[in-house]
This record gives sequence, structure tokens and C-alpha cells, in this order.
Amino acid sequence: MRHFATFDEEQERRLFLHPPQPVDVTAGRDELAVALGATLYSPATRERLAGDLLRLARRGVLSAVACLEDSVPDDRVAQAEEILVRELAGLARTPEWSHGQPLMLFLRARTPRQLLDVVDRAGVGLDCLLGFVVPKFGGAGQPDPREWLEAVATASERAGRRLWAMPVLESRDVAHLDTRHEALFAVRDVLDAHRDVVLAVRTGATDLSSAYGLRRPRGSTVWDVRVVADVLGDVINVLGRADGSGYPITAPVWEHFSSGERVFRTSLAASPFAEGAEELREQLIADDLDGLVRELVLDQVNGLQGKTVIHPSHVAVVHAMSVVTHEDFCDATDVVAQSGGGAMASAYRNKMNEAGPHRAWAERVLARARAFGVAREDVSYANLLQEQDEAWRRVRAGGRP
Repeated sequence: MRHFATFDEEQERRLFLHPPQPVDVTAGRDELAVALGATLYSPATRERLAGDLLRLARRGVLSAVACLEDSVPDDRVAQAEEILVRELAGLARTPEWSHGQPLMLFLRARTPRQLLDVVDRAGVGLDCLLGFVVPKFGGAGQPDPREWLEAVATASERAGRRLWAMPVLESRDVAHLDTRHEALFAVRDVLDAHRDVVLAVRTGATDLSSAYGLRRPRGSTVWDVRVVADVLGDVINVLGRADGSGYPITAPVWEHFSSGERVFRTSLAASPFAEGAEELREQLIADDLDGLVRELVLDQVNGLQGKTVIHPSHVAVVHAMSVVTHEDFCDATDVVAQSGGGAMASAYRNKMNEAGPHRAWAERVLARARAFGVAREDVSYANLLQEQDEAWRRVRAGGRP
């Protein structure tokens, strides 16, 4: 399992200074969390879920969530459970899975009891799960967050291996200012007591926005919705600290996948789209994916990693934007090489690198470089997007990387 596995050897050599490294599902938390990339949600009501997941893996998806929660109508929950158990068993028996796990698959359950019930019924299908997404973690009127993490620990015992938890912060207790700090500190206490099973903290911008009757429109990012951006800032402050006490925090969902009437002109710069890629730029704008690019930049600036997505067209954009640029790699390697502190001009001669203050940032960059690779000096995210599209066409036509 590896990002950009659809690239052939010639593409890999031409695009990467250092190619992505294989993802080991038995690795530690930080290595696995940074490799999640675009996490695609699929409702568990999909009758051909197993086949869908395998097609997504061939397309480049490395992490997915089978959802039994908000995406499933209340009157179809029992049916969704039956479909999920059947499809997990079928997935476990496919040649692709038996020859090596093709993607990281998580289950999003409604309650701890449902989580354990599905685990008990899954049989061999349990082998396909890497963990669980825990919705509305710590919210008032929701299951006790300790029950969730204890259920994950119990599921791990039944599976005979560690299964991970990814709590989602999306409740009104976290959204509203008068309860937010107390709620976040309480969540931190619970997570710290179960640190060994917490893979990453996810953020639910859709539910956070709904606490104010809001929805970000096309052309706006989650960082433009000030009340939600304030929540994300506090989540990072309490749970994303770089002193060893924090957790990886993933970026919230991008929920648009087709264009409507535009109100604002695009801010997508033309310079990364060299001759021959102009059509790609126009397609990104037509599909509203220029907004996703902008939001991803702001996610990374604010320390978030990966992204929740709801459409396969988002995956290539998230992964292209996750590749470490040549400039960032040069800065990061220079910083970590300075063990005694001090400041220096960057290799690109356009900024100052300080070995002390920039070290935590540099270590995160190098961790991302291992998962997604380092682009060559003249390679932009637009080049990576274009090459992914060509590679996917080749795979669909029956070619191999």
C-alpha cells in the first residue's frame, strides 16, 4: 500500500526527488495518521461496497470509512448493518485483500453497542478493519466518550490486534463558546487516558456549522466561516500541540463536487499550470475544485493534515497537495540538521530558517515526505494532478503501473 502507486517507473522518476514510501498498517500512530490523506466516506447501504472499495483503492484511495451514522436513514440502519457484514466478509476473501491490504478501512458506528455488535457479526470481515470513526465525540446527549474508547479496546481484544479510534469533534458543546473550553479539556482528559488507541482527531465542519444554521457556499472555505474557524483554532490549541501531548488533527470535509453559478472570480493561480495544463486548470474551476485547493493550503498552514472527502474526484487533489515541495523539503532538512540551534538563510534565499522554532514544523514536513514523497524542483501540484489523471486512464484501460 503506497500513495501514487498508479504511477509507472518513468513517471515516478520524473516527478519525485524522493518517492513515497510504503505504508505499514502496523506502524505507530504518527506514521499512519499522516498517511491517511484523503479519507473517503461511503454509506454502508451500498450493495456492492466491497467492489467499490477495491475500485477506489486502484484509483489511489488509501483510507476510507464505511458509515452507519449520518449517511444512513434511520429506517435503513438494520439493512445497512447486514450489507456491511456481508460486504466485509466478501472483501476479506478477495485476492486483492489476501495479497496485502489495499487501503485503510474504518467503520463509523452510531453507538458503542452497535460497534461491538458489528464486530461480533463480522467474522473474517473484521480483518478488513483498521479501526473506527467515533461521531459527535463527547457531545451532550451522546454516549460517554469513555464508553466509545473502551468499546474500541474490546474490539481490539476480539480481533487480536490493535484497532484504532478516530474521534470526531462536531458537537454543539464544542461549537458554542460558553461550553467549548470545558468540553475540549474533558475530551483531552479522555483521549490522554486512552492514548494508545487514538489514531487522529477528526473535525466535523458540517455539524459545527449547523450549530449556527450555516453552510459554507461554493467559493468559500471553512476558514472563511469565522465561528467555525474559531472552533478549529481552539481544537488545535488544546489537542494539536507540538510538545508531545497533542494528537494528529485531520481537516474537515470538502462537500462540493460539481459547479454551480460562481459569485467570485477564482483565486487559483495560473503559474503552476504550465503549457499543456491549461485545460486542467479550467476543469478544476468548473468542478469547484479550485476552492478545495485553497482550503487545503489553509488547512496545512493551520497544522491540519489529510482531509475528509465525499467524492473520488477530491482524492487526487488532496494527495497532490500533500506531496512535499522541493522548497519545503530543503528548508526542513536544513532545520533538522542544525542540532545546536541558530538561524540561517533558506536554500531558496527567500526566508530565514531557525533551527529551534522551526524544528517541530520540519519534523512534520519530513513525516509527510515519507508518506507522499518530495517533488522535484520543477514539479508543481498541477503536474502531479495531470499525471494522476493519465495514470488512472492507463489503469482503467488495463495497463499496470
